[in-house]
Amino acid sequence: MLKLLVIEDHALVREGLVRVLGQLEEEVSVAECPDFEAALNLLENGEEFDLILLDLALPGIDGFVGLDILRRRYPAMPVVVVSAFDDMPNVTRALNLGASGFIPKAYSGEALLGAIRTVLAGNIYRPSGQPTVHLDDEIPLPSGQPRVRPDEIGLSERQSQVLALIVRGLSNREIGDQLQLSEGTVKVHVTAIFKVLGVGSRTQALVAVTRYGIDLRNVF
Repeated sequence: MLKLLVIEDHALVREGLVRVLGQLEEEVSVAECPDFEAALNLLENGEEFDLILLDLALPGIDGFVGLDILRRRYPAMPVVVVSAFDDMPNVTRALNLGASGFIPKAYSGEALLGAIRTVLAGNIYRPSGQPTVHLDDEIPLPSGQPRVRPDEIGLSERQSQVLALIVRGLSNREIGDQLQLSEGTVKVHVTAIFKVLGVGSRTQALVAVTRYGIDLRNVF
C-alpha cells in the first residue's frame, strides 16, 4: 500500500489534497497533519511514508526550515513541496534544500497526480513557466523567513557580485569597471540573474532581492 503524508494547515486545502491523492492507486493511505509539530510527532513515533507533501506557509515555522529538518532527519523519505509561493527563487531554493519536487497549488488535480507520479518514479519534479515578478504583485512570504544566501537560489559568485552592484545603482559599464569585466560580459550575467530571479528588469530585480531576503552583504 502506498503511504503518503500531507502537512498543510488549511483544512479545505488539506482535505482536497487527500481526496485527489486517493486517486493515485487502488490502495492509498493518506495521513494528514495541520502543522509541522504534529507531523514530527507522527514521524518520531516510527511512522514511515513513501512520500511527504509539505506546505511552505505553516504556522510556527518557516517552511524551508521545516524542509531542511525533514531531509536531515528522514533522508529516505522524499519530500515534495506544495505551495502557492511558486516563483522561481522559492522553487530553486526548495530543490536545493533536497525537495524531490515542487508543485504549485494552482495545479489541477490531474496535474498534481502527474507530478506525484513523476516523483514516485524516482525523478525530480520542477514546474515549468514560473511567473515573472511584477512591481504590483502581492507576494506574501512566510513570516520569519530567514535571509537567503545567493547560492541557495542558484546564483554564482560572480552573478551575486553583479547583483549587489545593481542594487547599489551601478550601470552595466560601471559594474564592468568595478569587476574588470567587459560590458558585454556584464550583460550576460545580468540576463542570467534575471532568469534566476524570474524578473525582466533591474527594478523588478530590486523588488525580488527585498521580497526574498537575498543576503548580498558578503559577496565580495
